[in-house]
Amino acid sequence: MAGTTHEGGCHCGAVRFSVEVPPMPEAEDCNCSICRMSGFLHLIVPKRAFTLLRGEDALTTYTFNTGVAKHLFCRTCGIKPFYIPRSNPDGIDVNVRCLDVTPDGLRIVPFDGRDWEAHAHALAHKSRAD
Repeated sequence: MAGTTHEGGCHCGAVRFSVEVPPMPEAEDCNCSICRMSGFLHLIVPKRAFTLLRGEDALTTYTFNTGVAKHLFCRTCGIKPFYIPRSNPDGIDVNVRCLDVTPDGLRIVPFDGRDWEAHAHALAHKSRAD
C-alpha cells in the first residue's frame, strides 16, 4: 500500500486510531440513510492498514438490516469514527471527517448507497491488501 499514516478518533478522545492511507486516496460520499444522516465520509482500507490505539472498551456496536456491518460508536460522545462495512467485511471503513488531518490529494466521489445492492461491487477491491 505504501501510503501515509494518519491518526484520528472520536470527539471526546476516548477512541483513537491510526490508519495507513493509500496514495491518491478516494473517499465515498454515500447517500444511504445512515451515512446521509451521520455525515460519514468513507475511506475503506484493509484491516492490516488500521490500528486501534485506544478505546476498545469505549465502543458500542449498532447493526441493522443484514447485521453484517458493525457500526462502532463511542459510547461517550456518540461519534462513529470507523466501522466494519457490509461491502468490505474484511476491511475497515474510516470516517475521513474523524481524521486529525485530511489526507493530501483526497478525492471525494459520490456513492449511491440508496441502491446499495446494485453498486456494492464497486467497493469490493478497497479492502484487499496489495
